[in-house]
Amino acid sequence: MKVTYNWLKDFVDIRISAQALADKLTMAGLEVTSLQERGGDFILEIEITSNRPDCLSVMGIAREVAAITGRKLKMAPGSRLQAPGSRLQVASPDLRLEIENKADCPLYTARIIRNVKVGPSPEWLKKRLELLGCRSVNSVVDITNYVLFELGEPLHAFDLDKIIHPQAKGPVSAFNIVVRRAGAKEKITAIDASEKALDEDILVIASGTVGETSRPLAIAGIMGGKETEVTGETKNILLEAAVFSPITVRLGRQKLGLQTESSYRFERGVDYQMVEQASLRAVQLIERLCAGRCVSAKSCGSPNKKNKQINLNLCSARKVLGVDIATPRIKGILASLGFKVKPKAKDSFLVEVPAYRPDVNLEIDLTEEIARIFGYESIPTTLPRITPKIGSVGTQDLVSLTKNILVGLGLKEVITYSLIDRGLLNGWGLTESASALEILNPLSKEQEVLRPTIIPGLSRCVGYNLNQKQGYVNIFEIGKIFSGSAKQPQEELSLCIALCGTHALLLKQGLVKEEVDFLHLKGILEALFERLGIKDCSFNTNDTHYGISVYVNKENVGILTRLRKNILEKFDIKNKEVFLAEIFLDRLFSYADLNKKAVVLPIYPGISRDISVILREGIALEDILKAVRDKGAPLLREARVVDYYQGKQIPAGFRGLTISCLYRSDERTLTEAEINPIHSLVSFVLADKFSAQIRRA
Repeated sequence: MKVTYNWLKDFVDIRISAQALADKLTMAGLEVTSLQERGGDFILEIEITSNRPDCLSVMGIAREVAAITGRKLKMAPGSRLQAPGSRLQVASPDLRLEIENKADCPLYTARIIRNVKVGPSPEWLKKRLELLGCRSVNSVVDITNYVLFELGEPLHAFDLDKIIHPQAKGPVSAFNIVVRRAGAKEKITAIDASEKALDEDILVIASGTVGETSRPLAIAGIMGGKETEVTGETKNILLEAAVFSPITVRLGRQKLGLQTESSYRFERGVDYQMVEQASLRAVQLIERLCAGRCVSAKSCGSPNKKNKQINLNLCSARKVLGVDIATPRIKGILASLGFKVKPKAKDSFLVEVPAYRPDVNLEIDLTEEIARIFGYESIPTTLPRITPKIGSVGTQDLVSLTKNILVGLGLKEVITYSLIDRGLLNGWGLTESASALEILNPLSKEQEVLRPTIIPGLSRCVGYNLNQKQGYVNIFEIGKIFSGSAKQPQEELSLCIALCGTHALLLKQGLVKEEVDFLHLKGILEALFERLGIKDCSFNTNDTHYGISVYVNKENVGILTRLRKNILEKFDIKNKEVFLAEIFLDRLFSYADLNKKAVVLPIYPGISRDISVILREGIALEDILKAVRDKGAPLLREARVVDYYQGKQIPAGFRGLTISCLYRSDERTLTEAEINPIHSLVSFVLADKFSAQIRRA
């Protein structure tokens, strides 16, 4: 958008230099990309964002200048014009308007101006247009362009006598103007002499009535037609001012390959309250410069539109800005931008948004307006105040923490597609292929359905890595899985871990290698649960092919599984076992507890006692340790397995365990007489409940 310094001074009493003005506009969010001196004036080229159509005019920029500099905005001369009945034959019977669809054209106005003398424009008018890059055509066309740049409302002037059939002579006595969609085979020769093929997506201004055959006179909001253009021979004109749908104008402009100053503004939305003012301003100039006289005026559609109202809490605004701006200053800033401010309550305003500001919809938008005009440079620089987060955390925080824990345990994160091949699900036993949510228009066979589990995708990733000569694969993924039906789809957050190959550890004793199995998965999950503050977890063998079910507080939160042979063959995995875990995080996170409690370190020493037992295989360690802890409470503070062995001295089907028990009191140093009876009860419960054989040292 180009604007001149002297033209702005018609609206605002500017008392700073052009360079200083350019700096202030830039700081207020209207970036001045260039400033050039030409012909005793300065041209400011301003970058206008698409959400600020109000700044696509001299008056719009002047409003910003007035607010920034604290000066008063002068209204355009046309705003003081009236249309008294003695002067205009309002709703004259010789002028009839019709709109086919009010969504395409909410408002259309037309004025008939007779006895116009079309000729060259005066030098001041030519100069102003030329400084903005607009060539002079003739006085009437130049005036419509001048008003467009000045007020931001596109106008168009038709040669009134050419609207009827070209062979007709004399003044027009009666005619209709209709705003409608073009026909499929209609054509028009535009003012630039190019012939344009029209269709139903393009809006036109035509002569005739809705439903009757009529010829298009102009492409609405884009360009006029050659047939009715104003020339030096024109005596009477029809002056159009309207509001057209931005979407309709944009679609028509793109189809026709045209870009004009009018379409640029209509696409972004014009101020419906400016239509009448712009039309009257053009009438004033035509009567003054072209000796014409307006004799008839009519409008179709409704210009009335209720302005938005927004509640502004001053305390909230000051908190966001970080500076205590005085109430009168806030009110003055908003009023200078055209907002109507009414007191509502203490430290609260009801702000009415003008029609030319469609970008202001929320309280935060008003706060931004205050900041712009107050000056970003006037807001002091401060360090942000950080309030520690106490209590519960959100799902995203827990997801991030889970990823960090798993990476810390040596796993690598991968991301696989949410869309998978339906055939990939067959044979897993995890879900039936038919129950997966189908994509209506899949891009490929590999993206037919939404994944009901991450396991197939992660298994494919394991196979790929093994084929790349990776001896050890330890990966995980967190993502959404999908279930339900097309009418009622459901999604759930899932964690999937995959282990395969030989894990190598470099210890002081040397390099140790071991094949991964369920115990490695179990260890990873136990470490994860502990970091998340989850205590009551257990792993139970399932009676299906899944393998092992994972429980937290007796709720199933996932499974551990080993890929079967037929699945391994799908991914060309040979002589390897793949172990996977899938945990449903929405369920798991409901038990997470990240609150940490500080405890006093013990001041009295503890005493350790070991129990060596022989037990049948198949008894869960969790059950054994729970029985020991329950029987030894409250003096038994810790019980853990420190040795596991099998061999010649252990019968087949049995295993040997050594359980270390730590006894301690917070009140005194324990004696042998206090510990021995408790330790005997612990040994007894193992023998009684699990038929354990106590091994004596």
